[in-house]
Amino acid sequence: MVGTATASSLTCAHLPFQGLRAGSEQIRSLQWRKKERQYIRKACPCTITAKFELKPPPYPLNALEPHMSKETFEYHWGKHHRAYVDNLNKQITGTELDGMSLESVIINSYNKGDLLPPFNNAAQVWNHDFFWESMKPGGGGKPSGELLELIERDFSSFESFVKEFTTAASTQFGSGWAWLVYKANRLDVENAVNPRPSEKDKKLVVVKSPNAVNPLVWDYSPLLTVDVWENRRPDYISIFMEKLVSWDAVNSRLQKAKAKASEREKEEERRKMEEEGQTADNEAVEMYLESEADDSETE
Repeated sequence: MVGTATASSLTCAHLPFQGLRAGSEQIRSLQWRKKERQYIRKACPCTITAKFELKPPPYPLNALEPHMSKETFEYHWGKHHRAYVDNLNKQITGTELDGMSLESVIINSYNKGDLLPPFNNAAQVWNHDFFWESMKPGGGGKPSGELLELIERDFSSFESFVKEFTTAASTQFGSGWAWLVYKANRLDVENAVNPRPSEKDKKLVVVKSPNAVNPLVWDYSPLLTVDVWENRRPDYISIFMEKLVSWDAVNSRLQKAKAKASEREKEEERRKMEEEGQTADNEAVEMYLESEADDSETE
């Protein structure tokens, strides 16, 4: 979402989107090869069946006025957001991404940073859904309860968090996003698990991302986001934080992120126990075979 802001309202200009444009001829096959991944577009009928739909925001389009006008919302949700959805459906139809959840399409097409064609549209669909749901009429202010406690623990104070979040948004080069995320107790090494996890390892952190990239690809749980752009203004971010943020949505996402982290820990513990059990069984078999061999030698 590209725009400028005054003290009382947000007005936005064009945000260019990327994606494959349908040509005059029906594309029968398309092959994407990236490193070891291969996605094949199979021959398909001329009629494309939509897999994803444009999700309406959780409030009327004029509900955020005067801070975000109905016209602005209609343009960016009804045109740009819709274009991402339409282009994504065209790109994935008949490929191995067809039928996956939106999150799975994002992770697979991110391809460890070697982006496949559908990534931009898939991530922008998800990002915009998440952004609209990060706001509410009469929002802003200060959170409460556990969310506020964690913010004060991890950023020293709510004011320090707002400053860090605002800095991340205002310093993102070009178009992109600023995020508040929940980072579970995992080391910053791929596939590594913290050997001595504690509640303090599970932190809230602020990150920023370029273009369509979002924290899902880093295995973080997003809690809050704001869309930023080249012509951003600091007062736009201030209006977002003071008048629009839905702390209810952020708190709900936090609880889901914590539950997800807890389930992951249980699954990892279960796998660890299974591996240890398998190792013990193998050792027992080896001891039995050695005993059998010793007995044979004695005879």
